[in-house]
Amino acid sequence: MKYFFRAIVVALVVFTIASCGGKSKTAPAVKQDVTVRLLTDATGIDDKSFNAAGWRGILAYYGDTWENQSKKGTNYDWVTAQTQDMYIPNLKQASDEKYDLIIVTGFTWADALGEVAPLYPDQKYLIVDVDWLDAPNVMQATFSEHEGSYLVGVAAALKAKAEGVAAPKFGFIGGVPGPVITKFEMGWVQGILSVLPDAQVVDYYANDWGKPDLAKAQAKNWYDSGVYAIFSAAGGTGNGTIAQAKEYRLRGKGVWAVGVDSDQYEDGLYTDTQSAVLTSMIKRVESSTEYALQAAKDGAFKGEVITFDTASDGVGFSDRNPALGPDIVSQVNKVRQEIIDGTVVVVAGYAEALAKGLVPANLQASDK
Repeated sequence: MKYFFRAIVVALVVFTIASCGGKSKTAPAVKQDVTVRLLTDATGIDDKSFNAAGWRGILAYYGDTWENQSKKGTNYDWVTAQTQDMYIPNLKQASDEKYDLIIVTGFTWADALGEVAPLYPDQKYLIVDVDWLDAPNVMQATFSEHEGSYLVGVAAALKAKAEGVAAPKFGFIGGVPGPVITKFEMGWVQGILSVLPDAQVVDYYANDWGKPDLAKAQAKNWYDSGVYAIFSAAGGTGNGTIAQAKEYRLRGKGVWAVGVDSDQYEDGLYTDTQSAVLTSMIKRVESSTEYALQAAKDGAFKGEVITFDTASDGVGFSDRNPALGPDIVSQVNKVRQEIIDGTVVVVAGYAEALAKGLVPANLQASDK
């Protein structure tokens, strides 16, 4: 019986080899997932805002979380450039290491990527917040920040109105001036003025993404002078606005900060249940990083501009803070739908918005 069983096994092996053309074949290798490196500015992935959102998209693509980054170091990693002088070296190093995809966050990377990308024509790159590079291996992701910012402007103005604030003032703190940050400011201002046409708006640019002390000092001055709510689009710098708003709300002052890019509700908590962040302009940078990774895996990656707007859920607002209230949330959602329908059109550029009388003439925004 033992010899009969062995004969059957041998026969099966011979039959298998014969059916494969006389040669034994191994199972095809399983294709590994794509690899990616995220390159950031000096604020890193812990800015709780823009870079953090991009990193979350990478984690989500691989099925990881912020708390469990199991594939870090094998499928994905990140490198921070402490100065802009490191942008080109970091890009070249990542390219030499042959990652399937390299992602850079922010328009400050545009010049460096424009120089490096032609040197590595087979390398795939994604840059967020840029749409003017001309390279077949560079995917560019842009967002309709002005639409999302309009929504938080409406929300802040409605809150001031509901609280009966007389002649409320509003502030905007930007990072480095440029057309992207201008979109944030233009939307914020138009949203406020759509509810409170006579509201006063002030602005300030820190010229830096990673100096929260600058925003904190400016926020203190403004809050002391009667500014009701401040929206910061300044990366890590904007965390200073939230810090000052927390201090003042803890002392009973009725002021607000408005978060950006990520939902910054938790960053604004000054008690277990109260946050100084009234709402946040959600810019889903994670959508762009996930999109590019999937395209790279599917062989569908190409040099194109992808725009994430309100209709595609690329931008929006946070309704997490109970202080916003269901009535205001409902009204803002109605405006959101009007933007999607085209009933409300938000102007992105300062020159155009100024020419149409939609914003005041004393702002420091730049279209260049």
